Amino acid sequence: MTPGKQIQLTLALSAALFSGQVLADKTSAEIVHAALIHGDRPAEDIVDDGRRMPLEVLAFAGIEEGMTILEMEAGGGYYTEILSRAVGPAGTVIVQNPPAFDSFVGDAPQQRAARLPNVVVTRTNFDELEAADNSVDMVTWILGPHELWFEPDGQNLGHPAGSFLEIVRVLKPGGTLLAIDHDAEADSGPEVGGTLHRIREDQITALAEAAGLRVLRSSNLHKNPEDPLDIGVFNPAIQGQTSKFVVLYRK
Repeated sequence: MTPGKQIQLTLALSAALFSGQVLADKTSAEIVHAALIHGDRPAEDIVDDGRRMPLEVLAFAGIEEGMTILEMEAGGGYYTEILSRAVGPAGTVIVQNPPAFDSFVGDAPQQRAARLPNVVVTRTNFDELEAADNSVDMVTWILGPHELWFEPDGQNLGHPAGSFLEIVRVLKPGGTLLAIDHDAEADSGPEVGGTLHRIREDQITALAEAAGLRVLRSSNLHKNPEDPLDIGVFNPAIQGQTSKFVVLYRK
């Protein structure tokens, strides 16, 4: 790791510890910091840290060693790598992607798992999670809840209400859901999840609360007032810079 990158991470660690916006204890921030500077972390992941802000996000979520985490819609595994090392050998990360995403993610999840012994790969829809009842400390769903209204090649990825009931089923009492997604316009319907790949925070909160979760805290870490909210997240004008909500729910 370059000295410049180390300085950036140290400054971010200080912000995570002392900022009034990030409600997490020092232990969580230190755990994530150690995962981020691990010598085996892929260089192509590190270049994304600036925009993804993993230290601040996971410190906000309250990551602890030994946790069992179910990572919904893990994609290629950027966060998998961090979560695996943060929870440590006593913890487990269950990686989930819908089968319909095989063409998007390829064998990247399996390649990550081959290097990370505490990672388990699953292929299920969002309303059919592979985890026992009351067995998971934290579910993360980062840039994904909007996919409940996305149907690649006509394939449904899971019923919205059913998916949140599944999250509640697998969570232990007191367990948490970290949800992050691209903000949508205030008057938009959930169908923009399948077109613009955006969703309103209140729509996700309504589903979470109906399933038995409550808001524990939220953060403005990923807010961008320059995002017009009415263009697709893959539009070059906004890609990688969208305004996003960050909410932690508790069972």
